[in-house]
Amino acid sequence: MSFRFIHTADLHLDSPLKSLALKNPDLSELVRGATRQALVRIVDLCIEEAVDALLIAGDLYDGAQTSMSTALFLVAQLRRLEDAGIQVFIVRGNHDAQSRITRELTLPPNTYVFTGKAKPFLAKITPSGREVYVHGLSFNEPHAPQSLLPGYAQPVPGAVNLGIMHTSVAGGAGHDLYAPVSVANLTSHGFDYWALGHIHHRQIHSDVPLVVMPGMPQGRDINEAGPKSVTLVTVHSDGTWTHEERVISVAVFERCTVDCSGLDTWSDLVTLLQKHIQSARAECVCDHLILRLILVGRTSLSWRLRRDHALLMGEVSAIAQALGHCWIEAVQVACETEALTEGRVNNGPDPIEELAGLIDRDVTEAAGYRREVETLLQDVLRHLPPEARDGLAANEEEEAQLIAMLIEMGGKQVLSRLNPVLPEAHD
Repeated sequence: MSFRFIHTADLHLDSPLKSLALKNPDLSELVRGATRQALVRIVDLCIEEAVDALLIAGDLYDGAQTSMSTALFLVAQLRRLEDAGIQVFIVRGNHDAQSRITRELTLPPNTYVFTGKAKPFLAKITPSGREVYVHGLSFNEPHAPQSLLPGYAQPVPGAVNLGIMHTSVAGGAGHDLYAPVSVANLTSHGFDYWALGHIHHRQIHSDVPLVVMPGMPQGRDINEAGPKSVTLVTVHSDGTWTHEERVISVAVFERCTVDCSGLDTWSDLVTLLQKHIQSARAECVCDHLILRLILVGRTSLSWRLRRDHALLMGEVSAIAQALGHCWIEAVQVACETEALTEGRVNNGPDPIEELAGLIDRDVTEAAGYRREVETLLQDVLRHLPPEARDGLAANEEEEAQLIAMLIEMGGKQVLSRLNPVLPEAHD
């Protein structure tokens, strides 16, 4: 008889919104509730597939703000698994360590939460007599600068050994360094499967033994784009292993780049955007699509796209709404303008071109101007709630990137309001 389990991590239940762009209240509610729906779908999948166990590799919660409502919802889902005879094995992640409820919550008997001592847990004895052991270790602090691997027991001889660990592995972009460990050290430890968590992007680090980072089951903003999933694993009676990805996410964030080169009329632009939005919705494998449009290319509409951004957002939002279960998270204008001197009657200097050159040469590079932007940004950040502030500029590198973007886009926004919009070309 086989042993089957589902491996997931980083649910971040009831995580606060990370994107300031989610101004639509219906969309905000969708994203806020999507993490709960992802857990419901995971439990549904466990029951449908009649698995033996669910392995959760940390960050069930999203930090200290965890509410009792969140905890009670979790317990209700764990009891569904208990009723189906499915075991649950959990290690705490760095976000769970910040939650008071993590320590106080009474979980049903089918759920085992590993502590700071990584002793093996006998999960099953197959009819053939082969034992299956699960190993895990929870760190009780939000920071773990050293590898947790030395705390794990050696594999039980002759048994199937599964290890659960919350770790940044060799490091991951946009993630805190947490319990770093190399893939080589994991594979040499002797376990048959490593169920990892912490990095939100799915990756198979090794096939023999299997070392899997499943990614998170539900994205929360555009930086967690793409369909999200869990991993279904089967240990067959002949000793072979199979694993498959199962998409879970209720809503998916996606980027869509649209080349607007050569467009001369607003109606042509809207027609092109409609085609891209319809195509993206048709290709979406999840219930809801949350789309960021990125407009590129050289077009005479460049200035108007920036000046009339509210109208542009209204146009594309109406298109998305008509499709159903489709949302526009933002429209990013990265178009370049065609030469302003083209079609001019006289050959004199264009004042807007001169101003653009002045901004590029003397304003954006000035230390005093940069300090003004930094001061304004800090003032804005101080008035934001912590989750929104961290979503914009969680560290010095992100803050520097944000300042550079504001300087570049600010100049273009000013020029767009000064530039006269020429009459649209018609056939």
